[in-house]
Amino acid sequence: MILEENQIPDQEELIALYDSVRWSSYTDNAESLFAGIANSRYLVTARNDEGKLIGLARIIGDGYTIAYLQDILVHPDYQHCGIGRQLIEAVFAPFHHCRQHVLITDAEPYQRRFYESAGFVEARDWDKDSGQIRCFLRFNNPNR
Repeated sequence: MILEENQIPDQEELIALYDSVRWSSYTDNAESLFAGIANSRYLVTARNDEGKLIGLARIIGDGYTIAYLQDILVHPDYQHCGIGRQLIEAVFAPFHHCRQHVLITDAEPYQRRFYESAGFVEARDWDKDSGQIRCFLRFNNPNR
């Protein structure tokens, strides 16, 4: 496996990777997906030995106080091989100084285990002695 930093894959590769994990809300608007990737603060991709795009992680944010993990995905044929963990470590490396490392994801049980193993804490489980936090979000597409 090869990790690449800030090398934007072509649109066809991106759509194939996002489709492989069934993230159709991204691939329904390929132009927006490609623009979002291109405008990310930092991008790390994973390729197999043949050069196929098999994983991606990207950070958005100001780069000083917050680094937000917008996307992390690994092609299903390559999951459970440590690629996701390597992507997280690589994509957050330039932002070790940021106070907040944040992500929002759906409620699949395996995802919780994965993110907790990478050092994340779900907001509702945050240590109350450190101060309570709340997480809010708003989606502009009420159907998704």
